[in-house]
Amino acid sequence: MSEDKGFKKQYKLVRCRINGVERETMVDVRASLTDMLRNDYSLTSVKKGCEVGECGACNVIINGECFNSCIYLAVWADGKDIRTLEGLMGPNGELSDIQQAFIDEAAVQCGFCTPGVIMSAVEILENAETTGKEYTREELRKLLSGHLCRCTGYENILNAVEKTMKKRKGE
Repeated sequence: MSEDKGFKKQYKLVRCRINGVERETMVDVRASLTDMLRNDYSLTSVKKGCEVGECGACNVIINGECFNSCIYLAVWADGKDIRTLEGLMGPNGELSDIQQAFIDEAAVQCGFCTPGVIMSAVEILENAETTGKEYTREELRKLLSGHLCRCTGYENILNAVEKTMKKRKGE
């Protein structure tokens, strides 16, 4: 254990599945999941925005549920299945349907918040498929309200998610 300004650093081995691959790494028990994903695995789609769970730029899916990885400790990921934007691509690097919809609907401008928004959209779309529910535009607006975007005005984001949901339902 090393000393850091009078505090002992403590480390723990974290074993988890990231984008379908079994991983293990030693992490400082104070480290966020954002830091582990970016620093240890170079998964730079996980953005460091507000670092207090307000902007949604760091969203990842953990065991099927979206979380702000900046306020989720890396040690809590032990034994979990984690998906980031990098995990959505097909085997030959092709984009997922929701990623393509964001391009088609011009739901991307600077792109900083986009990975987190897409991960929330993935959770919404998977829930819609599982339950057979078709969310209304107002429900989608509420489900995506945990994201701060200074560029798009949100309408194109809603269009992309709604379009993908309907396409998946065969409409």
